[in-house]
Amino acid sequence: MKIATIPGARPFLEGVAERWLAGPGVTGDEAGLILVPGRRAARALMEAFLRRLDGRAALLPRIVSIGDVDEDDLAIAGDATLSLPPAVDPVRRMAVLAMLVLKADGAFIAAPTIDQAWPLARALAELMDDAERSGVDLRERLPQAAEPRFAAHWHQTLTFLEIVTHAWPNWLDEQGMMNPVARQVALHRAQAQAWRAHPPSVPLWAVGFADGMASVCAVLQAAASAPQGQVVLPGVDLSLSDAVWDSLPDSHPQAGLRRLLHDLEVDRAALDVWETGSGKDVPAGRPALVSRAMLPAMGLSDWGRERAPLDLTGLTRLDATDQQQEAAAIAMILRDGIREAGREVALVTPDRGLARRVATELLRYGVVADDSAGEALALTPAAVFLRLLAEAVSSDLAPVALLAVLKHPLAALGLTPGDCRASARRLERLVLRGPAPPPGIEGLRAALRDDEAIDAASADRPDLPEAVDSFLDRLAAALRPCPGRRTAPLPDLLIGLVQAAEALATTDTQPGAERLWLGAEGHALSRQIAALIAHTDLLPPQSFDQLPAFLLSAMAGQMVFGQRVLQGRDGEALHPRVSILGVLEARLQFADLVVLGGLNEGIWPPATDPGPWLSRPMRTRTGLPSPERLIGVAAHDFSTAMLSAPQVVLSSPARRDGAPAVPARWLVRIDALLGGRGQRLPVHPALSWHARLDQPDGPARPVSAPEPRPPVARRPRRLSVTEIETWLRDPYAIYARHILKLRALPALEEAADRSDIGVIIHAGLDGWLKSDRRDEAALAASLHHALDARHLRPALEAWWRPRLSRIAQWVTEREATRARPVRIETEAKGALTMELPTGAFRLSARADRIELDAEGAATIIDYKTGTLPAQKDVETGWSSQLVLEAAMLREGAFAQLDPAETAQLLYWRLTGDRDRGEELSVPKDPAMLSDLVEQAIVRLRGRVAQFDRPETPYRSHPHPSQAPRYTDYALLARVPEWSVAREEGGE
Repeated sequence: MKIATIPGARPFLEGVAERWLAGPGVTGDEAGLILVPGRRAARALMEAFLRRLDGRAALLPRIVSIGDVDEDDLAIAGDATLSLPPAVDPVRRMAVLAMLVLKADGAFIAAPTIDQAWPLARALAELMDDAERSGVDLRERLPQAAEPRFAAHWHQTLTFLEIVTHAWPNWLDEQGMMNPVARQVALHRAQAQAWRAHPPSVPLWAVGFADGMASVCAVLQAAASAPQGQVVLPGVDLSLSDAVWDSLPDSHPQAGLRRLLHDLEVDRAALDVWETGSGKDVPAGRPALVSRAMLPAMGLSDWGRERAPLDLTGLTRLDATDQQQEAAAIAMILRDGIREAGREVALVTPDRGLARRVATELLRYGVVADDSAGEALALTPAAVFLRLLAEAVSSDLAPVALLAVLKHPLAALGLTPGDCRASARRLERLVLRGPAPPPGIEGLRAALRDDEAIDAASADRPDLPEAVDSFLDRLAAALRPCPGRRTAPLPDLLIGLVQAAEALATTDTQPGAERLWLGAEGHALSRQIAALIAHTDLLPPQSFDQLPAFLLSAMAGQMVFGQRVLQGRDGEALHPRVSILGVLEARLQFADLVVLGGLNEGIWPPATDPGPWLSRPMRTRTGLPSPERLIGVAAHDFSTAMLSAPQVVLSSPARRDGAPAVPARWLVRIDALLGGRGQRLPVHPALSWHARLDQPDGPARPVSAPEPRPPVARRPRRLSVTEIETWLRDPYAIYARHILKLRALPALEEAADRSDIGVIIHAGLDGWLKSDRRDEAALAASLHHALDARHLRPALEAWWRPRLSRIAQWVTEREATRARPVRIETEAKGALTMELPTGAFRLSARADRIELDAEGAATIIDYKTGTLPAQKDVETGWSSQLVLEAAMLREGAFAQLDPAETAQLLYWRLTGDRDRGEELSVPKDPAMLSDLVEQAIVRLRGRVAQFDRPETPYRSHPHPSQAPRYTDYALLARVPEWSVAREEGGE
């Protein structure tokens, strides 16, 4: 048998192409056949041939992938394919297995939903695939998997696994089909047998295999035995001792190659070594460093015996603090790497989040990277759009879910996407902000009728949003195919969802189907949805509520490869020398500079999981491969990538997703190996570059607080008594609200807060005071009636109902100790006009409660659910609400009341907590009240006159000690920026 290896530091595919083209010429119409592990390797090898030919004409070999489960490219077995049953469609297999999971009586405490059954079906399919690749008969071996002491517990699992040992095989027999992997294994064995019986007369090579199932080994043996056959393995480590080689654990990078050579019955020493040429010379000492760092436990004694320094040429470390800093630094490294013409750079990482971050950071430098690692199908725009639409329908058009789909770039509803978003924003302001409207389209229409008097002026003009009622008509028409919340067969649910999505995506010029299924991602999604529609008919009917989670489960693990189309960039915009690769795409690739990113435990290497059915020992007893093989594969990818470029940067962030991250075990090994020699990897300067990138040239200058000075004619001439306090503490808030006309939008699906409870308490007390009954039961009933009228969510209503009862108890007890007034006015509205040299100023108020005694003296009471003002703030004028109301009452500003002097000002804090309520009388000395009332009017006149001067600014938080507890305009005024500088300056 002819078996060779190309050293890991040599470009493998370039070497294969070089040797093939240097071989004897081929006569006839067929140039030969090269088998590779997968389709990515086939494409990469074809590119290597084209680079080697450099425009010269040649008859190239047929390059065929043998490793993919999809056997479309495996048409090499001749007549053997005719005798094999067809492979079951993967989606059909998942649907049947999910049905069997749902029918498994007694296997679950609670019956699983379809989105839970689908992942279990996938795990069952993976168990069968593992067994078929390993040649394991599950029906025979599973009963022997558990130790005797666990037999009772294992029997329950074994009963469930009869799905794969009995039910599924019976279904395949009835349908006349095979599992895809079983058919692939049969094809491999048939092909190997055919080649042994009739060796091909043309060159037959198998290249790039680093591991493989038994059937693949049979094909490789047949290829190596052919007259012009050759097997070429990548990077077999010939420096390892025989003792170490023979005892390599599954987690070692060479473990797969050792198993492969063992199955091929070839001794490592018998391999031919192809020292191929290379234009990208890896430092000569790099392979020894990688080999020593990866030594298994029994070989670590070599570390202590060898103290000579290792060659670290071209190796650097990047230790970022978090993922964002890592991405920014990697982008700078890649951009710096292409300064020299012709240099190729690449990021290799299994972390798709890091890949997306780096691609975004590269746009800063005008570089559009070729991200060939693919995108999760579930995260593509069209798939997200489908899922958001399903969530909106299943939630009865709840505000958050509805806006998520209406603001998606694909949403149009027969308009331009811009007009659709403008109309959606108008619907949001008029209907969806604040407490959630009633469910469904009719609920939105009802809420719109309630709010039709709201000002329709829109910041979105001149987009000219459509009238909201017409927009709702469009939405209702688009959603009509969806079956709503009723139960229906899954295909019907999916068809309705697709029809609604296409209607929703239709623009004024383009059908929705053309937009929804565009490009590689659209085609992949279309195939997946079509397969689900075709094959899920045998599943039980489902509620539409299950559809969003089911779509996620059905798309899990599927990747889309190809140029993205929604970004507005075509293939020519990609930088030809910057690549972002997954670990699969990086295999057998070479570049001038490679960054290995995301080197953290759980990412690279990935976490190992034996699966939900068998523990590690049970997998071993059954004959299935151990989960540690995944670590070995990841280690092989890491080792290969370490040798794939003259310059390699090893990147490992200290934190991931806000939590401390553990460096990859291989980095720890390299550090330990070098530490014993007094060495350490050099630190790449990219982090210092990043620190300087956004640093200003000169010293940082703190931003100053805003001081707008609008024209006097634009300044407000009417404020309420509560706004006067805001004017004192935060003039900028008055400027933003009354001059800029800015209002904070209510939250979506806004929950009740203290302000809602305040409304309830005010309404309850108002109704009670106007009724004939003044006892505790009547007050409690009035408060509870006001609570019911607000339609709070059940949990909040249950929280407040007993507290309202305690408030009723406290109020009636307090009323019993007070003198009975002769007159009570509640929610009394008043307005006081003050004439000033620059014009009239109007002060308005709405007093919670004004009482008059027999002598005509007034008591003003204000209800609070939050913190009460401090006595000092009332006496110094910072909290002037009640004092100004007293001044207005003295001037006859309340139309329903004659002018009156105020004898007492009271705050009632009504919380319903353990202390139930609290009363605060202000000022502390009642004799001060008359002077405070007089001073309040004088101060107000002075403040109006002050702000009638053009040079007076509306400052933000001019007095830090009296800043408001909360303001809607802190971010607009950039308070977090300049307030820090003011505090540091001691102001």
